Amino acid sequence: MRPLRILRTEAISHPQINGIMRDLQTARIADEIPDTILFTEHPEIVTVGPKARRDGVIVPSGYDTLDVDRGGGITYHGPGQLVVYPIIRWEGDEQSVPGVIDRLEQWMIAALQVIGVEGVHDDRMQGVWVNGRKICSIGLSFLKWVSRHGLAINIDTESGRVEALDGCGLESGLTTSLHSLGYKHDLEGRVIDRNRLEEALLQTSTAALGRTPLTPIDFEA
Repeated sequence: MRPLRILRTEAISHPQINGIMRDLQTARIADEIPDTILFTEHPEIVTVGPKARRDGVIVPSGYDTLDVDRGGGITYHGPGQLVVYPIIRWEGDEQSVPGVIDRLEQWMIAALQVIGVEGVHDDRMQGVWVNGRKICSIGLSFLKWVSRHGLAINIDTESGRVEALDGCGLESGLTTSLHSLGYKHDLEGRVIDRNRLEEALLQTSTAALGRTPLTPIDFEA
C-alpha cells in the first residue's frame, strides 16, 4: 500500500499556504515526494472560489477575503477549525473528481464516527453535515490528477462568524461548528479539538484513502 506523508503546521496565513501547496503539488507531480496530507489552520479569512465570483456572492462587511482557484463557493477559515490539504496523486479508477470528493467526504465521516459524531453527505451541497447543519466544506483543484486545496472542518470556531455567511449558496446559519452543536467531547470524554480530529483522521486514512499514514512531521513554513 502506498505511503501517506503527514505534515503539520501551526496557524499560517492562507496566502502563505497557497505557495506551499503549489510547491508540494509540483513535487508530487515530479514524483519527488509521496502522497502528502497537510494539517493546518488559518487566521480568519473567507476564501472565494470561481463559482462564487460567477454567481456574484457577496461576503458581508467585517471579513477579509481572498480569491482562490478551487472548486466551490465561499469558505470560512479561522481559529477553531482544522484544515486538511490532500496533495495526492489519484491514479487509475480514482481519477474522477466526484469520486475524489466522495472519498474525502467518507474519510471525514469515518473520522467523526470514531469520536462519536454521526456525519452524513447531503445532496444539497458537497461537504459533511451533522444534525442538518454543515460542519465541513470541501473544495479542490487538480493538476495532472494531483489534488490541491481540500477540507475545512469547524470544530470550535468563534460564535456567529461562520454562521453569518451564506456559504456555497446556502442560507446563513446552515453552516456551524461541532461545539455549537453540542459535540465537545468524544466517547472517551476527551475534548474534541484539532488534535483529536487529526488522530481520528489518521486512524481512518488507510481504509478511506487506500494509503498508509507515516509518522506526522511538524512542518515549518
